[in-house]
Amino acid sequence: MNPDLLRGNLDLILLTLLEQHPLYGFAIIQAARDRTGGYFDFKEGSLYPALHRLEAEGLLAAQHGETGRNGKPRKYYAITDRGRDTLNAKRQEFAAFTGAVQQLGGTGA
Repeated sequence: MNPDLLRGNLDLILLTLLEQHPLYGFAIIQAARDRTGGYFDFKEGSLYPALHRLEAEGLLAAQHGETGRNGKPRKYYAITDRGRDTLNAKRQEFAAFTGAVQQLGGTGA
């Protein structure tokens, strides 16, 4: 996976992962890996800063839930209404971008 593509689309990816139900950090890593056959393999060092940023922007809300193996409550992230609006906008942007790239065509020669 190209890290530049990941950085440019990280918000879209995370909001999509959290669209159906809240998840805690490690569950987000697992879901991304499992749903993409390992294509997205987030590291904690890049995931948590992105989650905190999205929370600060009001796109995610966090709350503590069940206790993890370490005895501490897990922090679950859920998409907010503002996050859903942003997700829809990002999906449209991404579709327009990929459509434009496909229109460029080319045979690779």
